[in-house]
Amino acid sequence: MISRSSELFARARLRIPGGVNSPVRAFGNVDGAPFFVSHAKGAKIWDVYGKEYIDYVGSWGPAILGHAPKVVVDAVREAATRGLSFGIPNPLEVEMAELICDWMPSIEKVRMVNSGTEATMSCIRLARAFTGRDRIIKFDGCYHGHVDGLLVKTGSGALTHGRPDSAGVPQAFADLTISLPFNNTDLVRRAFAENKGKIAAVIVEPVPANAGLYLPSDGFLSILRNECTGNDALLIFDEVITGFRLARGGAQEIYGIKPDLTALGKVIGGGLPVGAFGGRAEIMDQLSPDGPVYQAGTLSGNPLAMAAGLAQLRELERINGWKLLEELGAQFERCARSAINHAKTDVTFHRVGSMFCLFFASGPVVDLAARGVAI
Repeated sequence: MISRSSELFARARLRIPGGVNSPVRAFGNVDGAPFFVSHAKGAKIWDVYGKEYIDYVGSWGPAILGHAPKVVVDAVREAATRGLSFGIPNPLEVEMAELICDWMPSIEKVRMVNSGTEATMSCIRLARAFTGRDRIIKFDGCYHGHVDGLLVKTGSGALTHGRPDSAGVPQAFADLTISLPFNNTDLVRRAFAENKGKIAAVIVEPVPANAGLYLPSDGFLSILRNECTGNDALLIFDEVITGFRLARGGAQEIYGIKPDLTALGKVIGGGLPVGAFGGRAEIMDQLSPDGPVYQAGTLSGNPLAMAAGLAQLRELERINGWKLLEELGAQFERCARSAINHAKTDVTFHRVGSMFCLFFASGPVVDLAARGVAI
């Protein structure tokens, strides 16, 4: 008998490339097959057979309050009665902008977009325009969306320019991107020295969470801040994952670093498609219609996404969700470390807030280049 999920996947493959709308959902890298979700509530999801699962993924980040929290659903339902999309400004956009700027002091002005990829793409364009430079430094294992100039890996040498990590990305785009090992401050300084006056920005996940979980070494982020300041380059924090998850003010609050630009997403949409980018006013004022840097979006600031995001963020603040997540994360870490010690096996455990990862290797695991590591 063919399962309902198998039947749906077969149908999907006929009309959707690979049968999915985002590659990870195919489960191909773990020799699995996708199952199709019927509905979700709280920490549980149900497939099309009605089989119940505990969900440890949370829609890859947005469902920080669990699935379909009443406060968010009610906000979306109420907003929907007033219209689904306007294509002109609405009051909820202003409320969201004010909240983001209040909670993240590095952000003086912010613009809403529809995805994290749009947010990082816009940060890069803005940084290049503001500095009048073209080259970008990123770090191995840091994923910043499917932006042409950021889908690159390090070349054969530590400081070679990147090579495309996807077909369809021109080498000329990759040539403007320098990818370095995370936590390697010597190579950061060397990259600036060898590209003096050419680096527009450094973009980094303050806590890389797309290839396991790597923690910034002591001083790494502050050195990035100092090198960018000393070389008139911009520091961009990609907080699409960490923003409003690790703390009220994101990872930049925890590590005490003030970036020039920040990319946001996931949590701020309450489960609906969303992204945002913001930073210093003098940089953000370069955006059209006031400045020469073009950026636009039909659904940017969509009232349903704004309503969902505002409801979720305000509920997080009301219940002090970040304190609860830290307490639960610490409790899990104690149990995990106890099990690791009891097993007497080579496992390295990383955690910050509610984000954690097990590396099946002896530590330290400081970057993507660590050999013999399984996640």
